Amino acid sequence: MARIKLAYLGGGSTRGPGTMASLIWHAAEFAGSEIVLIDIDADHLELVRRLSTRMAEVAGADLTITATTDRRTGLADVDAVLSSYRPGGFAARVLDERIPLKHGVVGQETQGPGGMFMALRSIAVLRDVIDDLDDVAPSAEIFNYTNPVNIVAQAVTENTDRPIVSMCEGLITFPRTVLRAAGLDPSRADVVMAGINHNCWSTRHLYDGEDLMPLLDAAWAERRDDPTLSTIERRHLHIATRMRSVPSDYFHHYYYKDAVLREQAASPTTRAEDILASVPTYWKHYEEQLAADRPELDPSRSRGGIHELELAIDVMSARYNDTGARLPVNVPNEGGALPGFDDDTVVEVWATVDADGYHIEPQLPLPHAVRGLTQQLAEHQRLAAVAGWDGTVEDGIRALAAHPLVPSLTVAEDLYVEMARAHAAYLPARLVP
Repeated sequence: MARIKLAYLGGGSTRGPGTMASLIWHAAEFAGSEIVLIDIDADHLELVRRLSTRMAEVAGADLTITATTDRRTGLADVDAVLSSYRPGGFAARVLDERIPLKHGVVGQETQGPGGMFMALRSIAVLRDVIDDLDDVAPSAEIFNYTNPVNIVAQAVTENTDRPIVSMCEGLITFPRTVLRAAGLDPSRADVVMAGINHNCWSTRHLYDGEDLMPLLDAAWAERRDDPTLSTIERRHLHIATRMRSVPSDYFHHYYYKDAVLREQAASPTTRAEDILASVPTYWKHYEEQLAADRPELDPSRSRGGIHELELAIDVMSARYNDTGARLPVNVPNEGGALPGFDDDTVVEVWATVDADGYHIEPQLPLPHAVRGLTQQLAEHQRLAAVAGWDGTVEDGIRALAAHPLVPSLTVAEDLYVEMARAHAAYLPARLVP
C-alpha cells in the first residue's frame, strides 16, 4: 500500500474531523503515511490534531498525524496536498450570498458573482502555496476540494506545470435527486453525466437498460403537484423532462432564476448564516468526542458528515496504489474528449485513475438544448481564472459580465466594485478598485 506524506490545507476547519475520519477509515490503503494538518486557526487545528490522533489510535490506524500553522514548513517534502480551505471563512461566504441580492442577482457559494469571488480569494492563496511547493516539494500533486474547484483548477493548469486534480461527488449524487423525485430506484439506473463542475448534464440515462426519459415524463405528469416532493426535486424533475437530460442540482438557479431570487430575498438568513449558527455545535461535539474513551463522530453533529472528502481520498488511493479505479474528476479536456469544449478547459468527467494519471473515458456530447449554457459557463470559468491568477479589475468585470446570472454590463460593473471592496482583505491589490 502507498506510504506518502500528505499535507491537508484547511485541516483545522469544521470539516477537518470528518476528513480525518475518512482517512482513518482508509488507513490500510496508506499504511505508514504521515498527514500534516495545516491551518491558520491554531486552537481549532490543535483540537483536530488531538481528536484525529485519538480516532487513529482507537482504530489501530498506522498513520502519523502532525499539525502546524507554518504552511511552508508543513509542505516540506510532501508527496500530495489535499486542498480544502475557505479564505475569509463563512463570514466571506455571507457576503458572497448577500451582496449579489442587492443588485438583483442570485447569491450562491459557487455560482454567479459569489462563486467568482470565492474563486478569486482561493486562487490568491493557492498561488502562494504553489510558490512554496516549488521550493520545498517540487513533485507534489494537488488534490483540490477548494471551491469553486473548476475555476481554481483552470487557473493552476493554465499558468503552471503543477499537477492538480479537482474532485466533487456531483456526478455520483446529482442523478439521485431526479430519480428520487420520480420514485425510482437509483440502483437500477445507469446515468452518466459530464460538463463542468456543478454544471453537468446526463449524456447517458438508462433505467433497467432502457431510456429513462419516458419514466421521468410519466412521473412529472403524475407528481408535478405532489406536496411530498421537495422544491428542489420538483424543479429538477421538471428541468430533466423539458431539457431531455438529467441536470446537476445547481441548474434551478438558471431555469428558475426569478423564483430563486424571490426566495432568497424573502429568507431572513442565507445558507452561510445558517451554517455559522451551527458552527459552535460542531466544535462542541468534537470537544466531547476528544474526551470520550472511544471517539466517534455523529453525522448529525459534524460538518458535512463523518466521511468528508472521501472522493479525494479514493482518487489519491487510485493514484498512489495504481488501482485503475473509475472515478469522477475535474481535469483538462485532453484531446477534446468532451465534444464542444476546448482541449485545455477543465471539465468534469468520469475517468480511470492509476499511477499514470487520469484517463478520461469516451464521452458523448452534451445535448444541444443544454450545451450552450454549459459552454457559456465554461467560458466564464476561463475568464475568472485569468482574473484570479494575474488579472486586473478590468479582467474581473469582463468575467462577471460573461456569467449568465448577471443581467447587464452595468450590473457587473457595480457588483464587481462592491464585492471587491468588501473582500479587499483577501484579494490581491490588483483586483480591488
